[in-house]
Amino acid sequence: MDEIKKKIDESWKNSAEKEKSVQNEPAPKQDFKMSFPVFVSSLGMQALAALGEMENPLTKKKELDLEQAKYMIEIIEILQEKTKGNLTSEESQMIEGLLYQLRMLYVSKAK
Repeated sequence: MDEIKKKIDESWKNSAEKEKSVQNEPAPKQDFKMSFPVFVSSLGMQALAALGEMENPLTKKKELDLEQAKYMIEIIEILQEKTKGNLTSEESQMIEGLLYQLRMLYVSKAK
């Protein structure tokens, strides 16, 4: 009997190996540029988490911590004071609006 030669398409193996190696590679790093608004927003998010408005990323629960919230608000107030005259009008409005929102939330939660 003559042996029948089978033509095997092995390109799928190459594709699968390539896909597998891509899945195991870490994602390319995104270029992230820190800016004053991003920094202040991150402080604001911490304050919102302390006010129970957002999930605590560590516990995955909404928790009220008025002492921590007050501390974060004070940090933002210090930044506002120390950067006065050095911010764009948009940055000034942003920090003022954030502080207003946080202060109002703090007062309503502290009752």
